[in-house]
Amino acid sequence: MSEQKKTVAEQVAEAEARQAAAEAAAALDKPRKPVRLPNVFEALLPILVLLGLMICNFIFDWGLDAHMPCGIALVVAGIVGVVCGHSYKEVLAGIISAVSRTMEAILILMCVGIMVAAFTASGVIPSLIYYGLMILSPKVFLPIGMILCAIVGMSCGSSWTTTATMGIAFLGIGAGLGINPALTAGMCISGAYVGDKFSPLSDTTNLAAATGETGLFDHVGAMVSTTGPCFVIALIIYTIIGISASGAYDATVATEFQNTLAQAFNLSPLLLLPIVLIVVVCVMKMPAIPALLLSILVAVIFGALFQHIYSIGSWLDMMHYGYSLPEEYCEMNDLAAELLGSRGGMDGQMWTINLVILAVAFGGTLEKIGCVETLFGGLMRKVKKAWQMVGLTLLTSLFCDFTMCDQYLAIIVPGAMYRDKFDEMGLARNMLSRTLEDCGTLWSPMCPWNSCGVYQTSILGMGPMKYGPYAFLNIINPIYAFITALLGRNIFWGDGAYTNLLGKTHMMAKPAAAPDDANAVATAAAEALRAEGKIPAITEK
Repeated sequence: MSEQKKTVAEQVAEAEARQAAAEAAAALDKPRKPVRLPNVFEALLPILVLLGLMICNFIFDWGLDAHMPCGIALVVAGIVGVVCGHSYKEVLAGIISAVSRTMEAILILMCVGIMVAAFTASGVIPSLIYYGLMILSPKVFLPIGMILCAIVGMSCGSSWTTTATMGIAFLGIGAGLGINPALTAGMCISGAYVGDKFSPLSDTTNLAAATGETGLFDHVGAMVSTTGPCFVIALIIYTIIGISASGAYDATVATEFQNTLAQAFNLSPLLLLPIVLIVVVCVMKMPAIPALLLSILVAVIFGALFQHIYSIGSWLDMMHYGYSLPEEYCEMNDLAAELLGSRGGMDGQMWTINLVILAVAFGGTLEKIGCVETLFGGLMRKVKKAWQMVGLTLLTSLFCDFTMCDQYLAIIVPGAMYRDKFDEMGLARNMLSRTLEDCGTLWSPMCPWNSCGVYQTSILGMGPMKYGPYAFLNIINPIYAFITALLGRNIFWGDGAYTNLLGKTHMMAKPAAAPDDANAVATAAAEALRAEGKIPAITEK
């Protein structure tokens, strides 16, 4: 009887296999609609839908977040992809691929939410605010704050971690000093991102070098040539603003805020150690998620020691839903209620994570169906000069930031498109990687629906429309990069030459790293163009 059942089962399996084989053969025989790039209208349609809905939301005051506009634009992009010959499965694969690239960032978002709650409840952030108000004054707050954010960002290689720790604390210090919160947030963004760009530990720094197929330190050195001067310019602007704004400072605001903090928490300089720990473990190259988890554990231990929170249930509740300052202290000081009334928690990050997934899925669809190639491929063929190539790369990265909604795509897509063109024009690969970051990374927090803009909004409590005008470094950097290239300055050539800000061209110690075939093409192109007088001659040895 068991042998008979086995035979029947085998027969069923064989029948199913034959049916599957027949369906597969039929699918191969069936002519498939050819896949093509979208035309200009098709490429622009999903983008116009997104921007149109966002503009209508602003004009008619619908009160919407960016979630539904992104979701509707995603559906439109998928329909365009099908019209252009892609199957539903291919479009879905593009979405999944894009979202999978950001999965680590999503996990980091969850960890950051937990960390903010733990750092607030344990007294770490309140202590940083309290002692910061004792040391800093309105005149020096902005420049010193930018420098400190840059140091932390460079040490840990993460603008996100910097704003989640130093950014929140500086918002409290700035409020106590009478500084416009949007100005403080813009300062934190500027400092965090310049530190991120100078750090060999940064994920986007490594990604840009990998996309440009150049050496990591070749890329960092090239970044210094644009971001370095912009850092100095931004620092001067913040210093001037701080000096001019110091006359409106009311010391009683800071004193009352400090008194509330002192009553609500047991404060101590030792509570600053968890922030130091973040920097240390990142310098030791511990991955981001384990580093955050370790910092959370230390914050919990410090919270038990200093704030006497011993209940595991209380800690788990705060990590999930966030920390809430007791009502009596909120009533005591409006500033404390605004800044510490409800902070962090994994659940509080869900709004951010939902928008990140939708925005990145939209960007992945645009990447899959080839919208960028349609809109910028023709322009690339018309580019003849170095400044035009720099401008086109900056423009493409900016376009990707605002349409593909992810800084990784703003680096990867134009980098892959323009690598060969940079070689043909005799430009070095670190010139490409630098240009990708000059706009792709630094403008990512300036877009309200970009994953970076969404994250910074959740951390700083305000969006790019508010802090963006004060993020001077992020604004200035791509403009500076384009203007210097337009003037024929600050250019790295494929044969190892560099044209500095004074227009003098000299050979570097060694050319920027590049694949052998790319290096050969770029070197030959640079030498030929120099012989024809189309690029600067070597004037310094």
